[in-house]
Amino acid sequence: MIDKLEMFLAVAKEGHFGRAAASLGITQPTLSAGIKQLEEQLGVLLIFRGSRYGGLTPEGQSALVWARRIVGDSRQLREEMRATRHGLSGRLRIAVIPTALTWAAKISARFGANHPNVGFTILSRTSVEILQMIDDLDVDAGISYLDNEPLGKVSTVPLYDERFMLVCGADCDLAARDSVSWQELQGRRLCLLTSDMQNRRIINRNLASAGVTPQATVESNSTVVLAAHVLAGDWLTVLPEDIASFLADGKPIRLIRLEGPEPSHAVGLVAPYREPHTPVLEALLAEARRMVSDR
Repeated sequence: MIDKLEMFLAVAKEGHFGRAAASLGITQPTLSAGIKQLEEQLGVLLIFRGSRYGGLTPEGQSALVWARRIVGDSRQLREEMRATRHGLSGRLRIAVIPTALTWAAKISARFGANHPNVGFTILSRTSVEILQMIDDLDVDAGISYLDNEPLGKVSTVPLYDERFMLVCGADCDLAARDSVSWQELQGRRLCLLTSDMQNRRIINRNLASAGVTPQATVESNSTVVLAAHVLAGDWLTVLPEDIASFLADGKPIRLIRLEGPEPSHAVGLVAPYREPHTPVLEALLAEARRMVSDR
């Protein structure tokens, strides 16, 4: 039944039989037959369908919760048996907010040094996408904000508190300053992350609290693009200190502390709430805790 549940999860995620079949590497008739067999085994209709996908039935919505749990348990069983035979191995999939990608590198470097048979796939995603990917079993963990928007039922390890910096060119009139207030960004030419990013929503709140209407003439979901615009012209951007320091290293860019009305926000490792976790994921959470305690 596990393979049929995997098919069901794929259809629920994609909302389309053709895309779901492609994601599983099977034909659409094979997928349709698998879903029909699952419905016959359970004795309920899971998916409304005529000539195309029509959404999950109420029974399908309930089955989705169970399917995620059963498939997750099945994968955990395989991971535990593999760890028993061969030690920690495999691949960890982590989705990360763009401003925390440097921390993903720190964690994977430390973890990889102790567990060389474990590989990493690291994806840059929004905070909303990260939680959805964890629910859909598309990633094993994420790095995201912990205290700004609802997370649901997850396991977390706080990593750091985000502190905002104004990023400007070395020839900017603000470059010699040690600190700048949010009010002073009024009328400035800004390049910022796109509004689907939680980082941008926090920045917007800080600007609004300071009575500033942001003039973001450039928006991007890439911090590299923002730093490149600071170098290319008279744009200013706002980024957390760690990623800003990384992007500014060796470049004619200045980082200036922003004095703001809103407290810093915690960023941390987020994993599915499951006890016990798979051996690899449990080791990752333990490594993250050690990394924080060693700071």
